[in-house]
Amino acid sequence: MVDTLPDTSPGAFTFRAIFTGSVLSLCLACGAPYGNMVIRGSYMALDFSTPGAIFLLFFLVGPINLIAGAIHRPFALGRRELLLVYVMLITSSAIATMGLSEYLLTIITGVQYYATPENEWAILIEPHIPAWIVPQDPRAITWFYEGLPAGMPLPWGVWVAPLCCWAILVSSLYLVMISSMVILRRQWVERERLIFPIAQVPLEMVQGPTPGVRPFFSNPVMWAGFAVPAIVSSLNGLHAYYNFVPAVQLLTTIPVFRRAVNLIIRLSFPMVGFSFLINLDIAFSLWFFNLLATGLRGVMGVLGYVSAEKLGVFGAAWEPILAHQGQGALFVLVLFGLWVARPHLRDVWRKAVHGDAEVDDSGEIMSYRAALLCLAGGYVILAGWLTMSGLDLWAAVVTLTMALLIFVGLTRVVAESGVAAVVSPLIAASTLVSASGSVVLGPSGLVGLAYTHVWAADIRTFVMASCAHSLKLSEHMGRNLRPLFWVLLLAILISLVSSLCTILYLAYEYGGINLNSWFFGGGTRAPFDFIAEKLKTPTDPSLEGWVNTALGGGFMTLLMFARHHLLWWPLHPIGYTVSMVWLMDQLWFSIFLAWLLKLVTIKYGGPNLYQWTRPFFLGLIAGQFVIAGLWLLIDALTGMTDNVVFWI
Repeated sequence: MVDTLPDTSPGAFTFRAIFTGSVLSLCLACGAPYGNMVIRGSYMALDFSTPGAIFLLFFLVGPINLIAGAIHRPFALGRRELLLVYVMLITSSAIATMGLSEYLLTIITGVQYYATPENEWAILIEPHIPAWIVPQDPRAITWFYEGLPAGMPLPWGVWVAPLCCWAILVSSLYLVMISSMVILRRQWVERERLIFPIAQVPLEMVQGPTPGVRPFFSNPVMWAGFAVPAIVSSLNGLHAYYNFVPAVQLLTTIPVFRRAVNLIIRLSFPMVGFSFLINLDIAFSLWFFNLLATGLRGVMGVLGYVSAEKLGVFGAAWEPILAHQGQGALFVLVLFGLWVARPHLRDVWRKAVHGDAEVDDSGEIMSYRAALLCLAGGYVILAGWLTMSGLDLWAAVVTLTMALLIFVGLTRVVAESGVAAVVSPLIAASTLVSASGSVVLGPSGLVGLAYTHVWAADIRTFVMASCAHSLKLSEHMGRNLRPLFWVLLLAILISLVSSLCTILYLAYEYGGINLNSWFFGGGTRAPFDFIAEKLKTPTDPSLEGWVNTALGGGFMTLLMFARHHLLWWPLHPIGYTVSMVWLMDQLWFSIFLAWLLKLVTIKYGGPNLYQWTRPFFLGLIAGQFVIAGLWLLIDALTGMTDNVVFWI
């Protein structure tokens, strides 16, 4: 998309843009946990799609900016300013809920609260927990889960020391994520020209004159697409209030392979919209490889061929054979991408180390030298922090390296394929335990691994992916982008502080066990259930895991080779990397439907019909996210809970 913004338009980094972005980021960081915990409605900050950010941008660009411009023309935010606000919002989205905050507070208190004589956590785990990593007041932890006694002040002071220690890890992690994306931006955006489907919705929203009605909001085709999820979700929302209103079922399952597996048919309007924007071969590969993985599970189920390895609950861990193969494929995807990027990485090194004048990094949000220093320094601090938490140095380095490879791999998958809800086939902790065995890690190392679940387990969203999309959008913000680095840090700080304070307040006010059953229940216990099992039944390195990882990596290598050397090859390798994760089981049908519609559109209508229908699919995305946000507001006013009109 070409930036058609006149040079006379306001710059991106104005005070009012940063102030607006800060206020809205604060609203999102406080509102998303409230929606998850108290209302328990649609998730607005859970996945890479960042529904809450699009919801707020929709009203900011539409009615709010239009009214501001009508009152006084200079009041309206310009296109670059609106994009800056959106960048702050997606950064905030990546932290406020599943990205960090809702796991951090619960996992660091989980052992103390959920330890029982039956699970033996007090004997197996508690003696190996470093004192500085968790709160030390048992009463404060109990009240966190069960609510404060009447008249008791909230015990903020109990949390200060451990959260300051965690702040060292979190700040280093986010610096590493931002700097790694700065280093890879030119390779992904300019050389490989990844399409970043998720970034296309905000770009379309802000196109047009300032002030005035923008083309996105005056397009009847967009409103036709908008109406579909709006009507369906409104019927489902009303059904929660009035049971005589019919609910629209968007999910069904079909038992296959002698009921060994279920084929899930789910219609996700946003996923249809995002998938319509990607290349046909990528869309085809996503649903084809997922059906292939479902078939393999079915065949293994019929034959009774199962793996006894226990890998936890995240990703595709329930299917260890496929999980290891997917992990091998994801690692090959990242390593192959770095191999292809060798010329660019050499340029980065020459500029950072030797100051080569022929390499221009003036268009980046930080110099290559600063990015390399942040990457190296952050990595060292992270490795040291993990070592202090109980891991041996080698285990800390391996865990951290695998986690970063997973982060980069998932960011690549989202940027190239537009899959807005995806997880890794395996997490770093499970991969390390399988590869090395639990015996060599020891009790302290295993407990240290449990606490990596705060930031490297259920990673359905994280700052690296938000930063990658921010850097893509920065193409439309002008030339001097160095202030964007500080804006990102500001959004991180706002989201981190406000979301943690909000969750603490809500937990002590209502009692955590009365809020979200996953974050205060299953998600809190999962890391320690996994570790306790390994402590009770120590394991050696899994030969099966190594073999299947090698098989997955080898098959991915063949797919890569075919993709780059056979012009007729129809399968894109990126579809294989995440084909076996549970989220793809939920989304394959929506991707298939979008692929079929786009195939028919291009075959019989050509590029002109595609361009004409494209706003309809953008409307599917905007309509679902806007109506989900509106129902959250309605439920907050009426006191309704558990009224979920949108999930993925």
